[in-house]
Amino acid sequence: MMAPGTKVEPVEILLVEDNPVDVMMTREVFISARVCNNLHVAEDGDEATDFLFKRGKYSSVPSPKIILLDLNLPRKDGREVLAEIKGDPSLRHIPSSS
Repeated sequence: MMAPGTKVEPVEILLVEDNPVDVMMTREVFISARVCNNLHVAEDGDEATDFLFKRGKYSSVPSPKIILLDLNLPRKDGREVLAEIKGDPSLRHIPSSS
């Protein structure tokens, strides 16, 4: 348990999920569990890799500390995204859950 007044920094989490209901449920779970985080959502594998490699509109996003990855995604499959994450030295340290 933390001491009163201790400041907790939010954790940057990237959720890669194409189902809006699953996104909503994930948000609700984090809120009800009082998890201090900033949840970013990518709707497909291409958007996820753009976010992770800070391309285009994601050039100034924070780097996630955790990635929650749906394996069955449109466009680029979650397995392909995971292979790119684990193949890149700057990303492979990020815990990923599928």
